[in-house]
Amino acid sequence: MASTSSTLEINDFAHKDLDDDGREKRTGTWVTASAHIITAVIGSGVLSLAWAIAQLGWIAGPTILMIFSFVTYFTSTLLADAYRAPDPVSGKRNYTYMDVVRASLGGSKVQLCGIAQYVNLVGITIGYTITSSISIVAIKKSNCFHYRGHDAPCNPSNYPYMIAFAVIQIVLCQIPNFHKLSWLSMLAAVMSFAYSFIGLGLSIDKAVGSEAKTSLTGMPVGPNLSATDKMWKSLQAIGDMAFSYAFSTVLIEIQVRAAGGWWPGMGGGTIIYVMRKANNEMDTLKSYPPENKMMKRASLVGVMTTTVFYMLCGCLGYAAFGNDAPGNFLTGFGFYEPFWLIDFANICIAIHLIGAYQVFCQPIFGFVENKCAEKWPESRFIMVEREVRLPFCAEFDINLFRLVWRTTYVIITALIAMIFPFFNSFLGLIGAAAFYPLTVYFPIAMYIARAGISKYSFTWICLKTLDWTCLVISLAAAIGSVQGLISDLRDYHPFKE
Repeated sequence: MASTSSTLEINDFAHKDLDDDGREKRTGTWVTASAHIITAVIGSGVLSLAWAIAQLGWIAGPTILMIFSFVTYFTSTLLADAYRAPDPVSGKRNYTYMDVVRASLGGSKVQLCGIAQYVNLVGITIGYTITSSISIVAIKKSNCFHYRGHDAPCNPSNYPYMIAFAVIQIVLCQIPNFHKLSWLSMLAAVMSFAYSFIGLGLSIDKAVGSEAKTSLTGMPVGPNLSATDKMWKSLQAIGDMAFSYAFSTVLIEIQVRAAGGWWPGMGGGTIIYVMRKANNEMDTLKSYPPENKMMKRASLVGVMTTTVFYMLCGCLGYAAFGNDAPGNFLTGFGFYEPFWLIDFANICIAIHLIGAYQVFCQPIFGFVENKCAEKWPESRFIMVEREVRLPFCAEFDINLFRLVWRTTYVIITALIAMIFPFFNSFLGLIGAAAFYPLTVYFPIAMYIARAGISKYSFTWICLKTLDWTCLVISLAAAIGSVQGLISDLRDYHPFKE
């Protein structure tokens, strides 16, 4: 009896610390989930919103931004219901976006989802390499303009700073367990809010008493802007806005983390335990709000907060700079003074992107390394960890395959960034490419499949109309961004002083 009692006590204690799937007990709320969403969304996309609204004007600009926010919120609620399958409340949990698609759709859709996700992640790491170098160059320009005058020829090359950024990433990439970089992720989030609020504050200051020209339709067609160029830039601006709301890629992971502090790939181990008193424990589980309802509320708060912030940054930036709003309002030198504050904001951008690069490249590293380990389990090159002692540092485990593969990846993304170092065009392309498949298509397709909605029914027609409309918009934005890249590349002179 003593042994049985002891076993029950141990199992009850284990159950208090673990959830119904054997993972760490979920203690998060919709508040923590909202915080994760806001942190994931607000980032470098905010820097281009003043330029985007300048292309579209006071009517189309805010309207399209609101449409993106509505679509993002709506599809995020559909995605929240897919976290558990087949039942959204009591079904089996899915821990990644691909797991969700596998449970709801299966087949080739899983591979298509994987391709869309990983191509998007690669594009984001390239975009962050571009943005970080532009920010570091902006610091040099800011000091140059301050000491030599606003008309001084201050045009340093981006290339040395892209190389420096790549070297930092090569070092950080060798850390094998992503949870060891959690401090870098938190620092990156703080830096993101810092430079966003600095940009907002500077825009408010400049907008007061500004005589910048604005219009209902944005930049006017004239001697400096043809009707064709106006169209391409407007489509590119739509892509930039789409990029600002590109958080569906990590929404499921946010739901997992916000629900309990465990993030896939971040060191959360599974502990097997025996559940006792099943009826009482199921009643206890039912007393908590279901994850899907909590996540829907978090999505609403997160998207509303972000949209208000985006509206302020975009509209106040447009009011401050007018139709001449720079592509990046912290590096395009709409602001010259106070130069030290602009320098600090750009330092924050660089630090944020150093951490954000790791957040987005780690899933790529994990996917490739796991696949290689499964295919060549006997390879010493892939499997063996070697202990290295560095001066003034603790012992460090290094894997030759990880060293070669991750270094190669960083070098390739840096080289692509050097070929296409164009902030707005590249952000627009990433946003257009990621928004439709990950934010619109898969959430809608999974909802139709799970709910068993009949083909050509009213609900089916409404959902498909939204799907096809977003597809057309995304394709148009992608075409506009590609044309922008071609135009920028044709006019680019990297070593011009």
